[in-house]
Amino acid sequence: MKGKVIENIAVIDIADKGQSVGRVNDLVVFMDGGAVPGDVVDVRIVKKRKGYLQGKITQFRQYSSMRTTPSCEHFGVCGGCKWQNLSYENQLQYKEKSVKDAVEKIGGFNPALVKEIIGSEDIFEYRNKLDYSFTHKRYLLESEMSEFERNDLQGVGFHVPGKFNKVVDINKCWLQDDLSNRIRLFVKDKALELSVPFYDAKAQSGVMRSLIIRNTTLNEWMVVVVFREDHDNVIQHIMSSIKDTFPEITSLFYMVNPKLNDTIYDIDPVLFNGKDHITEKIGDLKFRIGVKSFFQTNSRQAQLLYNIARDFADLKGDEIVYDLYTGTGTIAAFVSQKVKHVYGIESVPEAIEDAKINSDINGITNTTFFAGDMVKILTPEFIHSHGYPDVIITDPPRPGMHEKVCETIMQAGASTIVYVSCNAATMARDIKIMSDKYDLIKVQPVDMFPHTSHVECVALLTLKKQHETTG
Repeated sequence: MKGKVIENIAVIDIADKGQSVGRVNDLVVFMDGGAVPGDVVDVRIVKKRKGYLQGKITQFRQYSSMRTTPSCEHFGVCGGCKWQNLSYENQLQYKEKSVKDAVEKIGGFNPALVKEIIGSEDIFEYRNKLDYSFTHKRYLLESEMSEFERNDLQGVGFHVPGKFNKVVDINKCWLQDDLSNRIRLFVKDKALELSVPFYDAKAQSGVMRSLIIRNTTLNEWMVVVVFREDHDNVIQHIMSSIKDTFPEITSLFYMVNPKLNDTIYDIDPVLFNGKDHITEKIGDLKFRIGVKSFFQTNSRQAQLLYNIARDFADLKGDEIVYDLYTGTGTIAAFVSQKVKHVYGIESVPEAIEDAKINSDINGITNTTFFAGDMVKILTPEFIHSHGYPDVIITDPPRPGMHEKVCETIMQAGASTIVYVSCNAATMARDIKIMSDKYDLIKVQPVDMFPHTSHVECVALLTLKKQHETTG
C-alpha cells in the first residue's frame, strides 16, 4: 500500500492539525497538501496504520466551493494558518463540528449540548504576541533551489512544521498589526548590514537567535531581542537602532540565551528602554504583562471568553471560587467582584507574581494565589484549610488535567464547575472522568484563532442531585 497513488478521494473533513480527511473503503485517509472539504484529490500513501492511512496529495481533480484565495503569500509553507484557503464561515462550521465530535466520541455526551460557535470579529491582525526565529539558512521552496544567492539564505520567520532547524523567512505576516512586520524586517536588515551571523540550530552557533513582539489594545508594544552570545557592541548597536527607529515601542528588552533550547523562562531579561511591562485592558480591568507573562493571545476574544465563563458560573456574591491554572489571574480578577474569595493556583511562579500585581493594580483584595504543581497543591488538606469551593473554574493547558486533579475536584464537591479549554478532546476526556458526579449542561465554542484548527470552549458542569452534600 505504501507508495501507491489512490485517485479521486473526496475530502470530507479536516483533522485537528489541519490535515484533510477522506475515506477509502473502511479506511480513513489523513492527507497533507492543503485540501478542503469538497475537494477531490489523488493521494500517494506514505504510511499505513491500523484503521487509517497517511498520504500526500499529488493532484487536485476537483475544487470545492468552500475554497477561498489565501491572503498570505506564505500560505502552505509556514504552516501557521493552514485553514486560510477555507472560507471563514466554513472554518467556523468545521470547528464547531470538531467540538461536537469530541464531546460525543470521547466524552460520550449528547453533541446537542454544544452551542453554536461564536466567531471572531477580526480574522486578521488578532494576535498580541508573535515569536520569530533567526536562521543562517532559510527554508527554500523547490522553485528557489537553483535561483538564490548565498547572501539570500539568512532569514527571520517561523519554523516549518515538523522541522526544528528549518525556518521560513517571512515578508508579511497577517496575524499581528503591521508594525510587527516593520520591526522584524528592520532588525533583520540591521543585522545583515552589520554582518552579524544568524543562528545555526544544528551547529549551535551564530548571534541573532529570536525576536518576540507583543502588543496590546492600548497600543503598547514590547520587543525582546534574543541573542545567543553576549557581544556587547553588537547588542548596543542593534538595540539603539531599534529604539531610535520605533518610538512606538514602550518596552524594549534583550536577552542572551546560550543554551541548547529556546526556552527563556530561566533567563533574566535586560530592560534596554522604556517600562518593564506593557498593560492590557479587558473590560474595566487592567493587566500587567511582562516578558515571561502568559496572556490570552487574542485580547478581544479573551474578554468574550471570560464573560462567558463568568456567566456560566452564575455567581451570587458569597461564593468561594477556586481558579485552577490561573495564569496571570485574569479570570480570577474577572470574577472577584461577584464572589467572597478567589483562590488561584498556577505552576509558573512568574505568572503568580503577575497575578498578585494585577489584583493590586485593580484594587482587588479578595484573591489569594499559590504557585506550584497542581497535583501537589490542590489536595484535600488545601481544601480543608481554605474552605470547600462553591465554584471551580479550571483553564488547563492543551494536555488537560491530571487524573488526580479530576479526582480531587470531585472530592471538593463544588456545585458548579466551569471548564475553559483550548483542546476539546482533553476537555471531553476530563469531563467524562468526572461524569459520575457531575452533569455536563452545555459547551460554548469560541473562535480565538481564525485560519487555524484551534478552538476554545467553555463547558458548564453541575453537581448531580445525589451528590449535593456539604463538604
